[in-house]
Amino acid sequence: MSLSAISANLTSTKLILPVAVFGMMLGLAGCSNSSTTEETGEAGTEEQAANDGATGTDEQTITIYSSRNEQLIKPLLDRYTEQTGVKVELVTDSTGPLMARLKAEGQNTPADMLLTVDAGNLWQAAEQGLLQPVSSTVLEANVPAKYRDPKGQWTGLSLRARTIFYDPSKVSADQLSTYADLADPKWKGKLCLRTSKKVYNQSLVASMMEHLGEDKTEEIVRGWVDNLATDVFSDDVAMLEAIAAGQCEVGVANSYYYGRLLDEKPDFPVSIFWANQDTTGTHVNISGAGVVAGSDNPDGTLKLIEWLSSDEAQGLYASSDKEFPVKEGIDESDLLRSWGPFNKDDISVQKFGELQTQAIQLMDKAGYK
Repeated sequence: MSLSAISANLTSTKLILPVAVFGMMLGLAGCSNSSTTEETGEAGTEEQAANDGATGTDEQTITIYSSRNEQLIKPLLDRYTEQTGVKVELVTDSTGPLMARLKAEGQNTPADMLLTVDAGNLWQAAEQGLLQPVSSTVLEANVPAKYRDPKGQWTGLSLRARTIFYDPSKVSADQLSTYADLADPKWKGKLCLRTSKKVYNQSLVASMMEHLGEDKTEEIVRGWVDNLATDVFSDDVAMLEAIAAGQCEVGVANSYYYGRLLDEKPDFPVSIFWANQDTTGTHVNISGAGVVAGSDNPDGTLKLIEWLSSDEAQGLYASSDKEFPVKEGIDESDLLRSWGPFNKDDISVQKFGELQTQAIQLMDKAGYK
């Protein structure tokens, strides 16, 4: 369903309902022989009708503005519908346009949930007043605090590691160590990177700033730029394929892109290396969600978000999406386990949002396009 159609339908409902209720009130006023008891009964019915119009139908439909690939997220949402009968309407676009629409629609938005990737995006949505705080003992139990907004406006639902990938025919694992090491001149003309315009790299640099400080991080980013084998890539898949094609020898990408490539090409000639295992741990980020500030069904929306943090849904994230569960103790897929255990960076992901502007400025200053 298109966003315009959903918005039109919901706006129509919001306009028609008050008119219907006003008509009922006029009818009651015209019944001069009604008793007090009957008036009380009618008033109760009228109030219930108004409440049903505001929430009864909406509780059976949740509209999600999602920047996630529909093919990846829809199986989870279909499972929820099967179990609860709650229908889910999915409106898919990039995060920026979705946030702009939420801001323009305000309290008249048809959206109930924002589902997106990267803590930086979720932090921005909260800062713009697009999300509302919720309190959930379920989310507190299922999702570690470092992957949740302290104010309850958003929560992580899956993890993705952004780490080092390499051509095993040209590079051995013992030559690799940290993100900072990729700035060493030994990698000159051998490094591939995705554009700095993508929030994933902005969050990685933000985490480095938190750990190493601004000056050291800028030095590292300049080293990356000096070591590039070619122009930056628009996406991680193209960058990984460039390593496979021999265009470069090392690069940085999200782990789930690699997992999906292996699904298509089991012999894909690129290997994964867990970065920073002897220092801060590998950089991890989240996909996550929040209840939209203008939602007509915040309680029903929260129930869906809570379900997405459940054992069943977390297992589906790992098996279908090649992402790591955000909930601890969930079995990972055979593919994820084959990559071996790794230490994750323990930083609170909200820092990625707080430092996002500074990270962008630093990358621009360092010449990282």
